[in-house]
Amino acid sequence: MPPENRDHARPALSIAGMLIMVLLVGMGERMAERFLPIYLLALGAGAVVIGLLSALDDWLSALYSFPGGYLADRLGTKRSLLIFNLMAMTGFLIVILIPRWQAVIVGAAFFLSWTAISLPATMKLVANVLPKHHRTMGISAHSFIRRIPMAVGPVLGGTCIAIWGERTGVRIAFGVALVMAAVALVMQQLLIEEDRPGKGGAPRPRAEVSPFRVFGQMTPALRSLLVADILVRFCERIPYAFVVVWSMKVIAHPVSGPQFGILTAIEMATAMAIYIPVAYLADRTRKKPFVVITFGFFTLFPLALLFCDSFVLLAAAFVLRGLKEFGEPTRKALIMDLAPEGQKAAMFGLYYLIRDLIVGAAALGGGLLWLISPAANFLVAFGFGVLGTLWFALRGRDLQSPAQEESTTD
Repeated sequence: MPPENRDHARPALSIAGMLIMVLLVGMGERMAERFLPIYLLALGAGAVVIGLLSALDDWLSALYSFPGGYLADRLGTKRSLLIFNLMAMTGFLIVILIPRWQAVIVGAAFFLSWTAISLPATMKLVANVLPKHHRTMGISAHSFIRRIPMAVGPVLGGTCIAIWGERTGVRIAFGVALVMAAVALVMQQLLIEEDRPGKGGAPRPRAEVSPFRVFGQMTPALRSLLVADILVRFCERIPYAFVVVWSMKVIAHPVSGPQFGILTAIEMATAMAIYIPVAYLADRTRKKPFVVITFGFFTLFPLALLFCDSFVLLAAAFVLRGLKEFGEPTRKALIMDLAPEGQKAAMFGLYYLIRDLIVGAAALGGGLLWLISPAANFLVAFGFGVLGTLWFALRGRDLQSPAQEESTTD
């Protein structure tokens, strides 16, 4: 193969390796992780422990995000992803070997935040390979692939529960997750290329180890987006761990494990259907309207859930939940556009560090609100969503798209 063809093939292979990793690790993870609240109940844990697990997810996602970004900038994408996958596999193994709710909490510290710790590295890979005016489409493609295991995984996990029961079925699902993560680790190491030096053979910019220095480089536009995102994530995380409990245990006509898997598949199919057309428009028009619409869908879901008492109504609510992905790739692309060169992974990680560290309190509060009543949980979540959507609608910055910049300069 001529050298110029090899240069074109290397980024494509790196993207392929990253997407295979996202597909396989995500498939195994979603088979098991989505049913953790049911597994905890089967092991004797209560609502507060379920809320703690959800809070742990947010807090660890926060604490892992910046180190994940730093390691991606410091070690490169390939080596950092190797470390992150080994962490997830360790967590899966703990849950498989020790059927105690305390062990689930310990294992969760390793695998729940795999997405958070690996996302800065994957976003950096997309940003390095694709030009700015195709970045939203590239991130949408990543999000599209990531939703396949989100759609299929819970169906398979629900089937495991239906066949082997809530305790054994979830442990078997974690066993499958361990095998898939091992295969993904091998594939990503074979396909993903080591980060190359900068332009002209210059070394990569020095990775910044201090989050405070990185925060000093955060623009006002990015800070406004961060505030709105925090409020909207309160809306999402307060009821998040209890959606499966509401659907399978509380409503007048509870759904089964496989039916809940189908609901999740409906959500993911809705999201996947809108990713590419929305990305096409977002790369050519203003980004702000897409983000505002996204925040609106986040806000409506807990309110709609309150009125669902059967599978049919839940299916409609999960279509609404899928529509919340309307402008999520646009939001991620906006973060990468506003991040300084050489610090993109670190800035992305810092954004999620700040957001999820604060939002973790919402997940824990969700457990306390659930003890009051499911209605209290859902309505408080709705209120935070309204605040976040209004904040970004009034204070969020709208940026000119690359296509519009080109037309302005012509």
